[in-house]
Amino acid sequence: MLAVIGGSGLTQLANLDVSRRQVVRTPYGEPSGALTFGRIGTQPVVFLARHGYGHTIPPHLVNYRANLWALVREAGATRIVSVASVGGIRDDMSPGALVVPHQIVDYTWGRQQTYFEGGDTPVVHVDFTHPYSEALRMELVRAAEVAGEAVIEGAVYGATQGPRLETAAEIDRIERDGVNLVGMTGMPEAALARELEIPYAALCVVANWAAGRGDSGDAIHFSDIEAVLQEAMGRARNVIGGLCTEAFCSA
Repeated sequence: MLAVIGGSGLTQLANLDVSRRQVVRTPYGEPSGALTFGRIGTQPVVFLARHGYGHTIPPHLVNYRANLWALVREAGATRIVSVASVGGIRDDMSPGALVVPHQIVDYTWGRQQTYFEGGDTPVVHVDFTHPYSEALRMELVRAAEVAGEAVIEGAVYGATQGPRLETAAEIDRIERDGVNLVGMTGMPEAALARELEIPYAALCVVANWAAGRGDSGDAIHFSDIEAVLQEAMGRARNVIGGLCTEAFCSA
């Protein structure tokens, strides 16, 4: 079963034929909200709004461990697609672009990063050389083709702490690190998925130019972001729909 985690701008899947909702509790506390089960086409899907269905949970307070545990251990998801809004740094990542990143640089701090801590739990090191499932990344790219939507394949995602946006100097530094786009929720989500041995990939929606870039040279214009997200998230839903066609249902 496919799990979709929705970020800012995606608190529900309009193309999901909902069958039920389930409140889940985990050994790590409560997830961001009830799990919503249904189908897109013939594909069973479970959806969770990362920031809560009222968008009330800031990125540094999301219970990532509970969210992933609920989707995988309780709901039985076999792969996870994260949809997240980001700021664009690279010249081709203008507002409205859809991007499937291939790498992560983690700038977050103080978040609960692992399931393997505390008590008698032994330390476990997971290989994180390639943080996203390459197979699932390529499925997203092919699904975009099926849906007739353009995506940029390959980018380095920088996970910042939030909830404030970055300074222009921080974006300069992050760009020197080789980062192409910035968001606030990519970590520890991807690492926890790896610990649970679940295929995980991200579909990023560029909501705005990052600080100091493009029309965000002097300031980020929040009044423009909502319109960009509304249109671009519709295309992201189309990509998810493409992922749920017959060609992908055996995955």
